Amino acid sequence: MKVGFVNIFGKPNAGKSTLLNALIGEKMAIVSHKVQTTRHRIKAFLNKEWEYQIIFSDTPGIIEPKYKLHEKMMKAVKSSLEDADVALLLVEINDNWEEADKIFSSLKLKVPCIVITSKTDLAKDNREEEAKAFFSSKSYCKEWIGISVTAGKNVDKLLELILKYLKEGQPFYDEEDLTDLPTKFFVGEIVREKIFELFEQEIPYDTTVMVNEFKEKTSLIKIQADIIVQRESQKAIILGEGGKMIKQVGSLARKDIEEFLGQKIFLELFVKVKNKWRDDDFKLREYGYNS
Repeated sequence: MKVGFVNIFGKPNAGKSTLLNALIGEKMAIVSHKVQTTRHRIKAFLNKEWEYQIIFSDTPGIIEPKYKLHEKMMKAVKSSLEDADVALLLVEINDNWEEADKIFSSLKLKVPCIVITSKTDLAKDNREEEAKAFFSSKSYCKEWIGISVTAGKNVDKLLELILKYLKEGQPFYDEEDLTDLPTKFFVGEIVREKIFELFEQEIPYDTTVMVNEFKEKTSLIKIQADIIVQRESQKAIILGEGGKMIKQVGSLARKDIEEFLGQKIFLELFVKVKNKWRDDDFKLREYGYNS
């Protein structure tokens, strides 16, 4: 069977998480229109018995670090560069191709790279053909493909291209597994996704989620999580007047967590202030940023 690590790279908000979810056929990574939603390397496994096991990795968008959280995020990207067997280099059809080219060139990948131009359903005139010509001429580009996840265009063809460059070997993980991350991680990510959906400006970027309790009871799962912010003013915003906003976060998160787990849950959320947590190594490790 064919086996390998296939890792997705690109600028922030290039659609890496959306692509991962489409390839796996499950929602493994949270999605937001805001940049820097993905903070961790998220591995997800696509298995077909006796044929292949593909270990996909969604990675944080490539940025210039401004604080220690960013540094951790870029270390997650570096680890993905080191173990990739195939690299997927993602750029939107209407994005700045020159900027994407600089990022792709700077990665200095020595494995087969497939350049993916996404959202081709939004392409005007001959832009898709122009993208193909632009990226196909680059030394790092082994293959180019245009896709549209929303229109269901070429996702299956992309999978065929990936398999073309994978080698035969033994599977790394059990074929029943979807990921190597614990369930608590995905619960925290779902809560964080709702914060990205409901709040603007700096709130989503100054916030993280720590799941403290995950107890499976007879009829439901009890979950308690802390929403961590940097300032008291941010805590007040997330709580909202009379607790209105925290209730909305909880309601939206509860629905998605129950769908993810396939079971009823009781979700309890608290908001805690931890000053400058994004620049504190100890707190970052405590909150699961271990890269």
